[in-house]
Amino acid sequence: MTTNTPAILVVDDEAQIRRFVRAGFELQGFTIHDAETGAAAIRDATLRAHDLIILDIGLPDIDGAQVVERIRGWSDVPIIILSVRASEAEKVRLLELGADDYVVKPFGMAELLARAKAALRRRQRAATGEPVVHAGPLSVDLAARTVSLDGQRLSLTPKEYRLLQILAQHASNVVTHQHLLREVWGAAHIDDPHYLRIFVRKLRKKIEADPTQPKILVTELGVGYRLAQRPADNGPEPA
Repeated sequence: MTTNTPAILVVDDEAQIRRFVRAGFELQGFTIHDAETGAAAIRDATLRAHDLIILDIGLPDIDGAQVVERIRGWSDVPIIILSVRASEAEKVRLLELGADDYVVKPFGMAELLARAKAALRRRQRAATGEPVVHAGPLSVDLAARTVSLDGQRLSLTPKEYRLLQILAQHASNVVTHQHLLREVWGAAHIDDPHYLRIFVRKLRKKIEADPTQPKILVTELGVGYRLAQRPADNGPEPA
């Protein structure tokens, strides 16, 4: 991430959306470039360095999913999807292609800014090698491989730690069920979600004040899980 003014590429065929995003982000000190087609987005992404791409999936020339695939062929820049398509299958497909997060239209500027800042923090942490991830009272030290809650070290099984480690590496961003299953249990188990549900329940008993109303390890229904760096009251969430 650039030091002073992070550069963001906003890709949307609706001029009103581009103006809305530009106004909100420039007030926060971001530099904004924009494009209205997939071809223009790919060209801009190759010619200029960006810290984040905000990408509408319904573009007039090529599908936004193809733009994600093309950019992921050479860049790890964070990509946040904007879409009116709210189906769980579509969200999973985009995340598996390499998108970092998604926001469903219509959206509020506060939500989009929060998701963007989380993606930028994650990229900065990866670039600087910052080892400790905080999520409310939870601290995950990725270098020391230790986990603490309110300053007290927790005892986790190897798989519990591995699951939390992956979520911490993607803190504030959703991680799909398939990705977690593949990374923790192996590719042979990506169709065995009961493994994941069991371990999420066990982890919540250790890290949540009330496991039935999780504030740290939160559910993205039908898609995956998210380690919330700024827990919010979202009500009860099933595993």
